[in-house]
Amino acid sequence: MAASENSIELTRPVAARQTGEAAIPMALLELELSLDHFSGDEDDFDDFVRTVAKDVGGEFLFALPASGLIDDCLSIAVLRLGAGADEPPTILFVCLDADGSTVRAEESGERTAGLRNFAEAFVGVLERM
Repeated sequence: MAASENSIELTRPVAARQTGEAAIPMALLELELSLDHFSGDEDDFDDFVRTVAKDVGGEFLFALPASGLIDDCLSIAVLRLGAGADEPPTILFVCLDADGSTVRAEESGERTAGLRNFAEAFVGVLERM
């Protein structure tokens, strides 16, 4: 499946802008719902996640092989959600499952704290450029 076939257009009702902690769960819900539309394979993963991140107002930072950091995962895409003037950003991981056909979002845990720290440093470098 070509990457252009993975494009998703989200239709959202117009609502009052949420701030603070309430905005992250809404963005996370939108992300989860969008990830359910994945119908590609390992080659389509990066482009699909880039599109979804853009559609939910997040940023695709980078992707890398899972290398055992997260169980049942081939590849990890790192996203930043909620980066606004009045919202603290959240780093999330989108995982391509070991079967290569399904994706899921995960928040950082003990095992992935180093990757979250690296992502935050990566953002810091980009912001200084």
